[in-house]
Amino acid sequence: MTVTSVTVDWAEGASVSGRLVRGTRRLGVLLAHGAGTDQDHPSLIALRDGIASGGHPVMTFNYPYTERGARRPDPQARLLACHAAVLEWFREHVCREVVGAGRSMGGRMSTYLAADGAPFVGLILLAYPLHPAGKPDRLRADHLPDVPVPMLFVTGTRDPLSRMDLFDQWVRPLPRADVLLVEDGDHSFRVRKSSGRTTEEALDAIIESTLKWLADQESG
Repeated sequence: MTVTSVTVDWAEGASVSGRLVRGTRRLGVLLAHGAGTDQDHPSLIALRDGIASGGHPVMTFNYPYTERGARRPDPQARLLACHAAVLEWFREHVCREVVGAGRSMGGRMSTYLAADGAPFVGLILLAYPLHPAGKPDRLRADHLPDVPVPMLFVTGTRDPLSRMDLFDQWVRPLPRADVLLVEDGDHSFRVRKSSGRTTEEALDAIIESTLKWLADQESG
């Protein structure tokens, strides 16, 4: 598998790096990282390569704060501006039909863009942060009914950023939402030994189900 490093100008005098794996399938995947990681985190690389193994073009990228080595995320408007510019670059240089994917914060930014009309054809939301940890009253769900494309929510049943009763109330009823629950998974999809499987096996199952969902979108 060949990974190509790319540079995307997202504002005047500002650029971010990306990692691109080309493929032959019709649907490409733009995969955004979470708040506490960057595009070179092992878990994101595993997701990128797993999806690319199905023949889909896949691209990851850094947000501006991770590009400059900072830990604190940029303001939301800055994250969205960068994300939108990378999407435009991906559609121009790689493929026109793009599924927006993201871990946690990266997935949340994808939903805001889609709800605002960005030309995604679907969304893969890995550990969508329905609320901040310990603050279930601060829901991030009001805009989800405005997302006009199919969504796949991949959520761990022990995720402290997605309490299951709230997930069942706010996400499951969405008409365009498919749900994949990772039994015993936390926000990083880590599972305990008592679950009877390893975290690596859980991740393999996520990738397998994600590839099936993408195939269904292509044939639908």
